[in-house]
Amino acid sequence: MTIRVDLCVLGAGPAGYAAAMRAHDLGKRVLLVERDRIGGAGIHSGALSSKTMWHLSNDYSIAKLTDRGYRAPGGLDVSYGSVIECVRTAVAERRALLDRQLEVLSKPSRSGGVVTLLRGAARFVSPTMLEVKRNDGKVEAVEASNFLIATGSRPRIPDGIPVDGDVVVTSDHIESWSSFPESMVIVGAGVIGCEYATIFANFGRTKVNIIDRQPRILPFEDEDVAEEVASSFESFGVTIHRSSKLEKLEIVNGRVEYVVTSADGKSETIRVAKALVSVGRVPNVQDLGLEAAGVKVEKNGSIVAKDTRTTAPHIWAAGDVTMDIALVNVAELEGRYAVEKMFGLEPAPIPYEALSAIMFLRPEVASVGLNEMKARELEIPYRVGVVDNRLVSRNVAMRSTRGFVKLLVAKESSKVLGLRVVGPQASSTIQGIAFLIQMGATLADIDHCVHPHPAIPEGVQECARMLLGRSVLKAEVFGPEGLLRCGEG
Repeated sequence: MTIRVDLCVLGAGPAGYAAAMRAHDLGKRVLLVERDRIGGAGIHSGALSSKTMWHLSNDYSIAKLTDRGYRAPGGLDVSYGSVIECVRTAVAERRALLDRQLEVLSKPSRSGGVVTLLRGAARFVSPTMLEVKRNDGKVEAVEASNFLIATGSRPRIPDGIPVDGDVVVTSDHIESWSSFPESMVIVGAGVIGCEYATIFANFGRTKVNIIDRQPRILPFEDEDVAEEVASSFESFGVTIHRSSKLEKLEIVNGRVEYVVTSADGKSETIRVAKALVSVGRVPNVQDLGLEAAGVKVEKNGSIVAKDTRTTAPHIWAAGDVTMDIALVNVAELEGRYAVEKMFGLEPAPIPYEALSAIMFLRPEVASVGLNEMKARELEIPYRVGVVDNRLVSRNVAMRSTRGFVKLLVAKESSKVLGLRVVGPQASSTIQGIAFLIQMGATLADIDHCVHPHPAIPEGVQECARMLLGRSVLKAEVFGPEGLLRCGEG
């Protein structure tokens, strides 16, 4: 017997789940197919779990400080098992919310909307039909007016690296360790690699090395942002193999032995307890039968899609399967947007120019809109203002003044283009700026807004005032020290 629905969603991660909920709003019959865990990498072995680890490690590192007028009696102890238990509790709480909602929405609503969960692996057999091999072994035929592919991504494993899930792992395996390793190497210096470097260094039980093929970590960010993070890393014991090529990595007697060659051609053999491979992610599109559906893919395996629509008019794609921007918030936006488009609504375009992100590092980094690198690449004339955190009252009160606020605006119009904030609670600054970018706001709009005090966003306001020439703290006083500075490009 064939299951017939208005929409069949493949994947119950951030994009797929959000899409199913939006289709329910519209009174549609939805089949949500998931072969593994509800929530995907947005919850498991990804966004929620790693950020829970980061918060725990950050709390621990702050508790260890001895410059706050007090010390923890008897010192502090921590076990990896207790950390992971807390992570799993957080994941279970979030997962329970999603499961509860699916249970309730499996019954038709007044508008006719219903979401049915089917556990299994889906494969297209024609452009309008797929087969789902259920986890219990039975096979279901599914026919839908529309399909949304939202099967997410998985860690990329380079050729020649022996990932065994214990000694050499990806982010999918790291929670399975029984204890903190005394040493580890992280292959890859992007966001995920740097986040885990922060976590393990914060706990202080692991000597962390990072292999970076580029001259600096976080190569997609401006040099001052990357160098601030790198300097912080090195100050608490992280070794960064800069401009280094990994020649070999293997498991020898239950440990990791790797060889790196530096930019000057010098090779070094290093032995550590564990390795984390973090060199990006690849789309989960294998075995979906996309050829039978008429859906084209790029050479890297990502689905070809324009405005979330694939090369098959009734099949849509959202989230990591298109590998444009691999963020949970973007995946959710794209999933909801695709549903509105497929059912005849006219949603406003997704404001990709105002996307915001948080990097859970030490120090924290928050970003929205353009940075200087991207503005130069797009040949957009700009002005930039930077305020050091030593001039921000909240940072002073927190006794944590490392980092800065960096605001980018259009050279002629003073329209807000982007923001980078490096330091504690950096994420508190970006949502308001995202809204202003989307609305085409200017420096004057930031200046005229009443900011809370003391708060981290005051640094953004002072940046705007400096670029307007009416800052409270003056560049002629603090500029020579590098605490206030302006530039253009």
